[in-house]
Amino acid sequence: MLDIKSARKVFYKGQPDEKIALNGLTLSLKAGEFGVVIGSNGAGKSSMLNAISGALSLDSGQVLINGNDVTNMPVHKRAARLARVFQDPMKGTAASMTVGENMLLAELRGKSRGFRPGLNAARLAAYKERLAVLGLGLENRLDTKVELLSRAGSEQGRRAAGGQRQSLSLIMAVGGSPDVLLLDEHTAALDPRTADIVMQATVRTVQALKLTTLMVTHNMQHAVDFGDSIIMLDAGRVHLEITGDGKRRITVPELIGHFAVKTDRMLLVS
Repeated sequence: MLDIKSARKVFYKGQPDEKIALNGLTLSLKAGEFGVVIGSNGAGKSSMLNAISGALSLDSGQVLINGNDVTNMPVHKRAARLARVFQDPMKGTAASMTVGENMLLAELRGKSRGFRPGLNAARLAAYKERLAVLGLGLENRLDTKVELLSRAGSEQGRRAAGGQRQSLSLIMAVGGSPDVLLLDEHTAALDPRTADIVMQATVRTVQALKLTTLMVTHNMQHAVDFGDSIIMLDAGRVHLEITGDGKRRITVPELIGHFAVKTDRMLLVS
């Protein structure tokens, strides 16, 4: 469960270039809910994700994860409760290490130092099971260096290769069983076909692990097709929320039309 309560953040306060990034932002996701966040540039999407992850301190307001107030919790401690996948596919993996070694690296991240067996049979079996959820064949490439993933053999493999690294980043991010998953435009750097492959892998992973998920995207088709709700930000606050039947009925043109509507009150479509 994720709750953001009256979050406010102002950059360059009192200066000529003062910028209100978050203006009393309030948002709530139930446990296991998948929310999709859209909005124009400067609407507050990145500031919101940074506030949730701890990379941005709030001037006022609260961030709660499963009822626990993490507002003043440092990033490294908050990382045990949430995972984040960024736009850049190169950011979440080590290119010169194998898929299996990357999985091990993710498993040990943030844990106290000490002797631990490396890539033993039990770990490899667990990694295969986790990667199989993606449906990209990565479970059969544990010994392949990540930088060589694009050298897939079959036609299907070649199509999927561009998204394998981003999908691996996703599995690595959720390896610690986080309470909340943040997806920061994680398909934006991919071509349309590969982006769809990664989104399908994302949905399988989120459903398999029952993850509370918040995804920021500029892809209106993805906003319509995926998730349980659509949350539109504008001027640092929630401008529109679409849930239930409203979410199931919404079309891309209708969604785009909401970008032209400005109002001082939050709209709810259900």
